[in-house]
Amino acid sequence: MSLNVSDLKVSRGGLPVLEGISFSLPAGRALILRGPNGIGKTTLLRCIAGLQPPLAGVIAGGDEQIAYAAHSDGLKPALTVAENLAFWASVFGAASIEPALEAYNLTQLRDRPAGALSAGQKRRLGLSRMLVTGRAIWVMDEPTVSLDRDSVALFADAVRGHLATGGAALIATHIDLGLDADVLDVGPYKAKPLALDDFDGGFL
Repeated sequence: MSLNVSDLKVSRGGLPVLEGISFSLPAGRALILRGPNGIGKTTLLRCIAGLQPPLAGVIAGGDEQIAYAAHSDGLKPALTVAENLAFWASVFGAASIEPALEAYNLTQLRDRPAGALSAGQKRRLGLSRMLVTGRAIWVMDEPTVSLDRDSVALFADAVRGHLATGGAALIATHIDLGLDADVLDVGPYKAKPLALDDFDGGFL
């Protein structure tokens, strides 16, 4: 399944931040988003994931096949590592959590409460949820925050495995993951400032 974005315009706080973005993400490929902090990468990903509407443009092909990993790990601290994964597996109908535990080196931590994990361990657990979603298109916002070098390698391997089975990945990151991926710099798509006549409209 491919994701196609045409002439997309997105806003934050009612003000346009990016405009005119178009790209195609086919099955088996990854696309890396680059751009300075604050330019609107998170806003763009949220629109593509269906969490907020764009101001203009078309997002096609994602449908119910997008799994989104945001800045927050989205964990329940009182539940163990295995219980957290089992919850998400039940939501998406995954048969087993074992491959996800193994992929992110979490097997020995399976009975530890998520609230007792280090920041890097929490991030690995948060990312492991993508493996139980069964979704074809992974949309990820700075997924390697808090990860050490070995954990970044685990993440990159998980993405490669996903691509090898026909999945696709859209990733906003500042680091080199060593993936065979295309790169989209969103800097040139920064929205033009609103004219004075349009300013009030930004808050409607």
